[in-house]
Amino acid sequence: MATIKAAQIAVTPFQQNCALVWDAETGKGTVVDPGGDVPRITAAIDRAGFTVESILLTHGHLDHAGGAAELKRLLQAKGGAPVPIEGPDRRDDFLLSGIAAQAAEYGLEGLDNATPDRWLSEDDTVQIAGQDFEVLHCPGHTPGHLVFASRALGFALVGDVIFRGSIGRTDFPYGDHEALIEAITTKLLPLGDAMRFLCGHGPGSTIGEERRSNPFLR
Repeated sequence: MATIKAAQIAVTPFQQNCALVWDAETGKGTVVDPGGDVPRITAAIDRAGFTVESILLTHGHLDHAGGAAELKRLLQAKGGAPVPIEGPDRRDDFLLSGIAAQAAEYGLEGLDNATPDRWLSEDDTVQIAGQDFEVLHCPGHTPGHLVFASRALGFALVGDVIFRGSIGRTDFPYGDHEALIEAITTKLLPLGDAMRFLCGHGPGSTIGEERRSNPFLR
């Protein structure tokens, strides 16, 4: 387990954390939520020195998924096996198919619609750096938001469900504050206080720290 490495790169004007997770021994890994600034992501992959086996999406917002299609094209142009895009839950399809139009509204370039090769659902399993991660459906921020968690590693990728000292926005027409709190309470808190996580914006934290101090969970 000591060979599993993780890094995050803040991308797009939204400063979204694209996560790289790889096994330093095998040289294989995964990119999670490549929202944009793909040349910066590929440069970080090259510096880390691993081969990307998959691209995972926690949800369909443009700052998390807008660079997925371009990253897939660039990686496949280098040769080797195709790199699939996996996730999120199909309920975020309307967001993924509207990325280009929304990016144009914001005046952002280089972001495109994403089409997953595999939609994911609750209780599925994905491979990240050779390790099995549980797929947890945690709606509220978006209808199809997913969290990827490894109990063996004590590590999770939570997207925009929970942050250090905060939680994901629910003031969208499709947002649901009650559903978000229920997902955190019933799916994330039971992962245990020692569970570390990387989130979609800002620094990571642990479940225990958020249970104790996050004002939205009191």
